[in-house]
Amino acid sequence: MELSVNHLLGIKYITEADIQLIFETADHFKEVINRPIKKVPSLRDITIANLFFENSTRTKLSFELAEKRLSADVINFASSSSSVTKGETLIDTVNNILSMKVDMVVMRHPNPGAGVFLSKHVDASIINAGDGAHEHPTQALLDTYSIREKLGDVAGKKVVIVGDILHSRVALSNIFALQKLGATVKVCGPKTLIPKYIEKLNVQFEPNLVKALEWCDVANMLRVQNERMDISYFPTTREYTQQFGLNKKLLDSLNKEIVVMHPGPINRGVEITSDVADSKQSIILEQVQNGVAIRMAVIYLLASKIKHHED
Repeated sequence: MELSVNHLLGIKYITEADIQLIFETADHFKEVINRPIKKVPSLRDITIANLFFENSTRTKLSFELAEKRLSADVINFASSSSSVTKGETLIDTVNNILSMKVDMVVMRHPNPGAGVFLSKHVDASIINAGDGAHEHPTQALLDTYSIREKLGDVAGKKVVIVGDILHSRVALSNIFALQKLGATVKVCGPKTLIPKYIEKLNVQFEPNLVKALEWCDVANMLRVQNERMDISYFPTTREYTQQFGLNKKLLDSLNKEIVVMHPGPINRGVEITSDVADSKQSIILEQVQNGVAIRMAVIYLLASKIKHHED
């Protein structure tokens, strides 16, 4: 079995079979991560460049850890400290890095479509680690993988994504992944933060958080992304929390146990309170652990296509 694609640019471009293959491979790597010796020599001859043109501590660490667990050679590149600020273009930067004979590029970039653009111009396998407010495929894969692990299957499940859907690449990738795996998705949040095209994606908008929680099996609570908001989309953080924040009292008042997720980093007390984040219904720590296994799986599967290509 191999992936139908040579790059991971977005969930939009991969099939359900691709997702299942990534999950099965991640199952294998999860066992590896839990061994005393956590490394596998699989990618000893593969060089991976991490290009982060936008800050991200957690995603970057997770990718680096995955690459090192697979014994790949890793080059890290953060743009804030580099010549990109001097006006060097994306193509220049990448060509410089490729002249160092890189096989794979993991890239986060503020412009939607940056990964697709790159894949057309360079001869390396590209993994999109987030392009603007567009897609963040590995996050959606680790989220759906975590649901599968907790509930046994994703098909037939009801998932509500709560919060800033408009600016969220996590939401879009999650919607694509959940639907490909047979789940039903609703979104909930301030109307100003729900994109106009949401109905076209076969996703319903539920303005009332309590109703959304009573409907769902899983609630994915997104972070309020203040840094992406050039204008105010809701009056105050306090009002947001009153309408769309999840606390223990609300969680316990539901007539069933739902699973609570969060892509991190959490604004504790805004989207969810600490006692919810740390409760047994929360799978936030599992998401972090699964992130490494999923990223190992994606890198491994794409690298095996590079190797075939070279053979």
